[in-house]
Amino acid sequence: MINLYNTQIESLSLHRIGNKSRNEGVFLSKDTLNLSDEMMPLIKEFFFKPFREKEENYYQFAHEVDLEYNEMYTILSSIFDNPHTAHEQASKVAQHLYEQSNHPHIKNGELFVAYLTNALIDNQRVDAIGIFKSEIQTDFLQFEEKEENLTLLLQQGINLSKLDKGCLVFNYKKEEGYKILSVDSNRYDARYWLEHFLNVDVFQDENFITKKYLKFCQDFAKDVVLPAEDKKEEVMFMNRSVNYFAKNDNFEETNFLNEVLDNPDLIPEFKNYKVDKGEKYSIEDVTSFPIANAAVTDARKKLKNTIQLDTNIQIKLDFINPESAEKFVEKGWDEERQMYYYLVYFNKEQKS
Repeated sequence: MINLYNTQIESLSLHRIGNKSRNEGVFLSKDTLNLSDEMMPLIKEFFFKPFREKEENYYQFAHEVDLEYNEMYTILSSIFDNPHTAHEQASKVAQHLYEQSNHPHIKNGELFVAYLTNALIDNQRVDAIGIFKSEIQTDFLQFEEKEENLTLLLQQGINLSKLDKGCLVFNYKKEEGYKILSVDSNRYDARYWLEHFLNVDVFQDENFITKKYLKFCQDFAKDVVLPAEDKKEEVMFMNRSVNYFAKNDNFEETNFLNEVLDNPDLIPEFKNYKVDKGEKYSIEDVTSFPIANAAVTDARKKLKNTIQLDTNIQIKLDFINPESAEKFVEKGWDEERQMYYYLVYFNKEQKS
């Protein structure tokens, strides 16, 4: 988890990056950018808002030979080691981005490189480097008094409510390639930013593994539990799965299966499904790991607890008290109507 509420911009560099295939060049500012007291909160919100709204999927710098050959890793490591060189090194970041801007579809734009202090990640207070690129110009109107009339002026600029591209590189877990967050609103060339410019892989920490394992369980519930049992058992399997993650600090697969699968015949089905599909979720060899609470909370929010019937009736199961569904909801078959039914036991109706 990150917290940028108290994060400060210590230095900010601004450069313009053209499209190399169109020979648009690079404009490098000689000095850092000074922000007024009025502008500082607006710029901070422009930079940080997308990362507060986006699910935290972390990346790390990578290279097939060695991290030291990753150009961005080397440049940003130099900044972290000597923050006073941030503006000088920001020119190298701009030049590196320009070298990757050689596809005709890539738009020119302004590049901000910010040195940040007091960022919070995984309860650790660290410095960070923010790299942000604006690409889309927006039309806006200015008004001007001219003699006895108001006139309109059509101008262009960037929209402070939408950051086109950006990343936050935290000075944290350097040996693994740092922890990095990235946003890209204009995905006309998805490889340009993450692969060519940053050259990153997914950061496979406990948050990543927890998310992937829960997603694997969700697909197993849909592909195996539902056909073998019914919709109720599919929903309850996922509820028991999330509850297991919520009440344990560490995951252990054998304990998990014994606790969440009511039908023991499904245990070998689960293991076979993992052999077939595990690589897709990067969990093929995973049987134990520390559980990330934030990932469990996110999964619970997305969990569907409703049984949708073809008779335009919905049955909503209570995940706060899941034992109610186990004890008071039964499924059966009516021979006369040739239809399935759910039998629900209760003492009295509750007022909504």
